[in-house]
Amino acid sequence: MLRGSLLPIVIWLGVLVFVCVIYGPVVAVVIGGLFVALFLAGFVFRRRSGHSVKCSFYGAVGGVLDKSMLGF
Repeated sequence: MLRGSLLPIVIWLGVLVFVCVIYGPVVAVVIGGLFVALFLAGFVFRRRSGHSVKCSFYGAVGGVLDKSMLGF
């Protein structure tokens, strides 16, 4: 895990906790599911392009976190 990816992870977790407190756990699960779905899509795309499992994992995590921080 990259050190620079800690801020996006903290922001994702903060948003999930905030949504869970305000709207309930179902909405937080939906947002968490969106994160997992985007991670899996990135992992599959990287594996299909011939990357190793380790490279695909790190790239998928970095890609999801990077794209989720575009608005900040």
